[in-house]
Amino acid sequence: MSKPGSSIAKSLEDWFARVKRPMPWRKRPTPYACWLSEIMMQQTTYAAVLPYYERFLGKFPTVGKLAAADESEVLKAWEGLGYYARARNLLKAARMIAPDAWPKTAEEWSAVPGVGPYTAAALSSVLNGERVPVVDGNVARVFARYWKLADDFKKLPARERLAVRLRPEIDKCRVPGDFNQAMMELGALVCTPANPDCRRCPLARACASRKDG
Repeated sequence: MSKPGSSIAKSLEDWFARVKRPMPWRKRPTPYACWLSEIMMQQTTYAAVLPYYERFLGKFPTVGKLAAADESEVLKAWEGLGYYARARNLLKAARMIAPDAWPKTAEEWSAVPGVGPYTAAALSSVLNGERVPVVDGNVARVFARYWKLADDFKKLPARERLAVRLRPEIDKCRVPGDFNQAMMELGALVCTPANPDCRRCPLARACASRKDG
């Protein structure tokens, strides 16, 4: 566990190195694999996504294969994941992206259909080491508790303010992609919406909400 005043970045990266889940796209983080996983993981859990991810990647192993597919084929491969606009945006984006010219920065990723600020930050940090913090529901929950923030994180301005507050931490980290994934992993596995497991939390000792019970 971190001590009060110690680096959030170091505590999170050390913890992530020990406990990170062996997701297939983490073994070989190519732009296509990471982008596909991020789109699939929107509004869906890892456990639910995994079989669909493997099936989809088997049918469309490259962005070129996906770009050449008919929409009906893509929707059939997506069947069961729901939120079909994600699949349509995936196909639209595949037809825009040249295989040798993937976006590199969060700003460039934000121009891709279906990619919002969180996904853009995640992809640019993991694939290209850009120091842009992610803020999704998991990250907002972790730091709303850690710093005892009363903001409404369903609203974009609150998320933007939290991203600004997290920038000094991502500037201290060794690997920006690991830092961002650690924040998300912490919210998904430990600092859960109900019954957070504070005993396993690397930030527990400095957490304002935990101190206040």
